[in-house]
Formats: sequence, C-alpha cells, structure tokens
Amino acid sequence: MNDRIDLTNLPSYRRPRRSVFSARRIALMASVVAGLGIAVHGFSPSTSPADLFSSPAHAQVNNEVKKVERPIGFADIVERVKPSVISVKVNLKEKTASNDDGDDSASPFQPGSPMERFFRRFGGPDGIPGLKGGGRGRVVQGQGSGFFISADGFAVTNNHVVDGADKVEVTTDDGKTYSAKVIGTDQRTDLALIKVEGGSNFSFAKLADGKPRIGDWVLAVGNPFGLGGTVTAGIVSASGRDIGNGPYDDFIQIDAPVNKGNSGGPAFDTNGEVMGVNTAIYSPSGGSVGIAFSIPASTVKSVVAQLKDKGSVSRGWIGVQIQPVTSDIADSLGMKKAEGALVAEPQANGPAAKAGIESGDVITSVNGESVKDARELARTIGGLAPGATVKLNVLHKGQDKVVNLTLGQLPNTVEAKADIDNDSGKGASKGTDVPKLGMTVAPANSVAGAGKDGVVVTEVDPKSAAAERGFKEGDVILEVGGKSVSTAGDVRDAINTARTDNKNSVLMRVKSGGQSRFVAVPIAKG
Repeated sequence: MNDRIDLTNLPSYRRPRRSVFSARRIALMASVVAGLGIAVHGFSPSTSPADLFSSPAHAQVNNEVKKVERPIGFADIVERVKPSVISVKVNLKEKTASNDDGDDSASPFQPGSPMERFFRRFGGPDGIPGLKGGGRGRVVQGQGSGFFISADGFAVTNNHVVDGADKVEVTTDDGKTYSAKVIGTDQRTDLALIKVEGGSNFSFAKLADGKPRIGDWVLAVGNPFGLGGTVTAGIVSASGRDIGNGPYDDFIQIDAPVNKGNSGGPAFDTNGEVMGVNTAIYSPSGGSVGIAFSIPASTVKSVVAQLKDKGSVSRGWIGVQIQPVTSDIADSLGMKKAEGALVAEPQANGPAAKAGIESGDVITSVNGESVKDARELARTIGGLAPGATVKLNVLHKGQDKVVNLTLGQLPNTVEAKADIDNDSGKGASKGTDVPKLGMTVAPANSVAGAGKDGVVVTEVDPKSAAAERGFKEGDVILEVGGKSVSTAGDVRDAINTARTDNKNSVLMRVKSGGQSRFVAVPIAKG
C-alpha cells in the first residue's frame, strides 16, 4: 500500500504562486526601495502596510523631520504687549462731517496736502476715523487706537483721533471701558497724550531707545475698522520718510498691514518695545497696500514729555526760510558736497537776522553736529528749547564763519502774505529777453504790485530751462549769482560772470507767492 498522498488531488489545494521575479523586476524594486531610503530587513507574507510605516527606518525619517527648526512666531511677544494697547472712541459735537460731495472740512490737515490725502485713507469713512453719522451739527463718533505708557493711565494716540473731541472713551484689551481726558496735543507731529480715569495698574508699553534698522520685524497692534485688538506683522521698509506733512517729517515706513482705525496704535519691535506710532498710510484703494508710516519713538518721547509737563510743545526757532542744497546749487556756490540748509530768506527781526545771517548763507552744522539737509536743521532746532544758545557754522559768500545766537520760540502760526499775485505780470510790458534761459523780465518798479526790488518774469518759454526749474509769470528775481538785480542787463551781466567763472549753473533768489527760494539755473557755454 502506498502511504504517499497526492495533495494535488485534494479539493482545497492551491498551487503556490510563482515567487521568482525576473531580473528586471528585481532591479526595479531595488531602485524604488533605495529611492525611498528604506532599509529592507526582509519581507514576509505577514508584513502589512501598517507594519511597513512603523518600521525603524521610517521612525528614523520622522525623527529627522522633528529636528527641523519650526518658523519663529510672535505669540509670546503679542501675549506680553497686547494688554497695553487700547481702542479710542471719541464724540465730536457740532462738527461739520465730510459728506458725499467731497467736503474735506473734517480733516485736520491742509486741503490737498499729501497728509490730508493719507488721512482720508487712514481715517474712517469720509475722512474722520471710524466716522458714524454725519451731517452738520450732529454728534459724530470716531474710533482709533492708542497705548498706555504708564501704569497710572497716561496713553498716547494721534492728534487727529482726539482733536476737538467732547468725550473720549477707551476700551482695554480685557473689554473694560474707561473715560479719558485729553492732556495735550501737538498738531505738527500728530501726537496726543490722554489720561484714563478710574485705574492705577494698567499694563503699559516701553518706548524704544534705539532706532530700528531697515528689515527689522515690526508688529502693528490696533483697532482696524473698529474690530478691536488686532495684530499684523511686517518689516521696516524705510526710515526718514518725508510725506509732506511739515518740516518735522521723519517717519518710519513699515509694510505691516495697517488700516482705518489703526491710527494712534503702536508698532512694536521684537523686544516688545514701541518703535513708532502708526499715523498714516498710502492707499489708492482705502485698504492696506503695505505702505504705512509711523512716528519714531524718539519723537514721541520728546513730545509726550512736554505734553505731560505743560499740555503743549515749545520748539526752538531761528527765523529763516530754508531749502535743500541740490547738486546744482552746490555747484553754483562752489561747494564740494550738496549738504546743509540754504537760507532763502531770514525773517525780519528773527534771531537769525539779528545774528547777521543773510539770504544765500548755508548752515552746515549746529553745535558741532553736521546738518545733512534742510529737514534735519528744522528737526534739530525744533528739538531745542527756546532761549537756548546755539552755535551755527555758516558758509557765507564762500567763507566759513561761526554764528552764535539765542533761539526764539516757534510761533504757533506763521502767516505769509504775497506781495504780488500770480497775475501781476499780466498786462505789463513784454519785458526784455534773457538769452538762453527762455524767459523775459522787466524791472519790478515798472509793474504794478510787484514792489520796488528785482525784476519780474513777464514770459516763460514752456520748453526752456527756466520752465523746467519752475519759473512762472509773476515771479520776482531778486538776486542772480549773489548780486542784486533791477534790470534785464543786470541779469545778463551776472550770467556772463558765472559763465566766465566756468560755472555750470547760476543761482537766483526768487520770490513767488510771498515766499523766497533759490533756484539753480543751468547756463550754456559760449
């Protein structure tokens, strides 16, 4: 009897699947395994996909991923500084609200000025931050932002947020509402100091001591669109920006998204200190386009200290109209570098005039510190106290001299009256042509309303060098090349002298609309 059993005859028998791979398939599998970085320890029929991804090899890959440094966030900084930021709500009675006709009377800035255009974008609908209501004589509400600078309730915001407010309320990060009063405002820097009543242990922020660098991180915290505490992040895009608000412009430009209602809110650095106060944005659409402007902490410190002490800001004043020294002007004056502040005209009875500073002088330093340009001179003098004695280094007719003077106090308002209007040259005699400059002039005393000094521009060729430099009919030329002129012949002689001296341009002192300025006009050789 044969004890051998033929398993192939059993009903349940299944032939083993072929386990031999072709050389091509083996090579392909090897390449896939190598590509996945999997160390194969052997496969068995019991190995499942779950076992595969929990293998030591895959655990090693996951461990490597965990070692990769995660992106740095700002949550810790925000958690620390956000309680110092407040929402500011104001009521303004008997105000003329801007209407759909484009009435700009609600704006605190000069109509048509760059700051006024920024304000309309940065404030609330129709110009006032967070404006609700409207119409003449109604109570309107505005909303902005601010932040505490001391535990006893002193807080900083923008002047245009609280200017003219009859009632001010602030809401803290924990939702509590307090009444506040305005301690003082400064329109020139758009800063205001308010005092919150009913508390003595508020979280507050520190104003930074140093200047931010281009590219530093910045966090903007505020009350955009009245939504309450909101945080956005970006970088410092630029510094020392002049946006046409005034001689003290020195804004930090940031690209952190800032919108309506952020006005007066802080811009923090990564140390949790306030680098600036958000005050304006540039926006063709009304929303953030990544161009916002902040008042530097250094300016905030000096202004707030005076507001807290006496409710207003006093600035030093020397009494001059100044303008930048361009490369053409520097060449005309024989200067090696286009630096300093050119005195267009000293104001009558002002400190500078009394000290002997004249039109055409260039102020190059204050108390030994170099003056880069006209704006820097204005900021430097404005940062000094009235009554202080300063030493000015001045370039006077090509010679260096030192002038000591006592600062006056900057007047709250400076009125400038035009001696002639823009149409005064019309109807006058045609005048005498000034060759190669593209304009004709006539003695001022021959033109009604032009005064007695200088020559009046009676015609300007629109394609000429004079037109390119901004000359227009009615302008009065007082000096050419440092010499007073009263006839067209005087102008020609001064130009010929500059040409003989191999000057590329000639410097003219021009009065236009009651303001004096210097203009460097290129002259042709030969």
